[in-house]
Amino acid sequence: MVLSNRPDPDVVEVDRQSVWHHLTQHKAFETKDPMVIVKGIGMILTDANGKDYLDATSGGVWSVNVGFGRESISKAVADQLTKMCYYAGTAGTEPGAIFAGKLLEKMPGMGRVYYSNSGSEANEKGYKMVRQLAHIEGDGKKHKIIYRNRDYHGTTIAALSSTGQEQRKADYGPFVPGFVEMPHCCSYRSPLNDGTDEFGIRAANELERVILEEGPDTVGSVVLEPITAGGGVIVPPKGYYPRIQEICRQYGVLLHMDEVVCGFGRTGKWFGYEHFGIEPDIVTMAKGTASGYAALSCTVTTEELFDRFKADAGNKMSYFRDISTFGGCTGGPAAAIEALRIVEQEKLVENVAKMESYIMDGLRGLKDKHEIIGDVRGKGFLNGLELVKDRETKEPVDESYVMAVAGQCMQDGLMIGRTNRSFANLNNTICLAPALIAGKSEIDDIVDILDKALEKVAQKHS
Repeated sequence: MVLSNRPDPDVVEVDRQSVWHHLTQHKAFETKDPMVIVKGIGMILTDANGKDYLDATSGGVWSVNVGFGRESISKAVADQLTKMCYYAGTAGTEPGAIFAGKLLEKMPGMGRVYYSNSGSEANEKGYKMVRQLAHIEGDGKKHKIIYRNRDYHGTTIAALSSTGQEQRKADYGPFVPGFVEMPHCCSYRSPLNDGTDEFGIRAANELERVILEEGPDTVGSVVLEPITAGGGVIVPPKGYYPRIQEICRQYGVLLHMDEVVCGFGRTGKWFGYEHFGIEPDIVTMAKGTASGYAALSCTVTTEELFDRFKADAGNKMSYFRDISTFGGCTGGPAAAIEALRIVEQEKLVENVAKMESYIMDGLRGLKDKHEIIGDVRGKGFLNGLELVKDRETKEPVDESYVMAVAGQCMQDGLMIGRTNRSFANLNNTICLAPALIAGKSEIDDIVDILDKALEKVAQKHS
């Protein structure tokens, strides 16, 4: 079948018979059609039946930061693939070198860029660096990696081993040994929160407690999302990250920030960690790196960490013995160079910072109107509404209720996200992540449609 710009319902049946969709129970397609997206312009997506949707998810998984239909990115990728499409990462390529240089200009203190093709893989590279250093510099003992409850770091077995979401991990064990969980820092849910400014310090001190329980000589790194994304949009409390970094330096633990969602302007700064005045050792990114126009991820390290793999040049095993096949594709960095230019030229990071209060005020207005909203939280264009049965007890609504809200929004032409089969009892957060191009008009539409959807679902459940 030759696809054209014209929506073609026939493609739906081809999809039903041929494609295995992500996160989908396909028995549902016995009674309903799979969604097939055929066109995207700005923040509007069109399905194969010709229906338009306002996308408040940047492509479903928070990736298309600069919006759909950017011809300049498509042209940059096409021109590069025609000129030179691929060479293994054992050698450099022109766009790979250029993008790495531009990226490091945005990341003072960081020194090297390692390419791969997904966020899961980028995190795996960071874990492998930690594990290999434990052997190069010792007996392999300092290999453990601490992760945080409610954070998500990817879909491979090792990445799931470092993920604090029990339903996403269900049925995939046994997991990789050496990954250890620490508690989350959600102000709305943490038993450590007494309403004072000291909560952030106490929550961070849980890292020290876990390090001491495991033994400081066994812990190599801690991996954290700067703002927990799919785990419920959790912004860390005041004082949390400075104390985290202090603990890491005290015990010789590498600080690995997973910017796969937060990176490239989503939070109103180029990277989420910049909000908190810390200096990570490893930063991983994907999604918005090439704005979804090509597969690309990066594991970025300090020059000091990079140099540790050169310290014993006489040891033939001391260099980082890793390769990512599609880390050698030139389309990814070519797309990323042009996406970065668009973000700079159109001042999209500044737009997010400017619009943050507008979208948050709109969502707080929904909380004032709908008793079912227990908490509103977020940073920039990463926003969450936690739904509860009772504000006093904070008892979460069932996931089916949030599914109903998301389904009603879809019927009404709005795509939103949610905590999706991640936790036993806390799949109750609506997640919004509009493209960085969103202005007041798009935000008004998002809030208005969500308002009406909440009202319709409440009426059905009353």
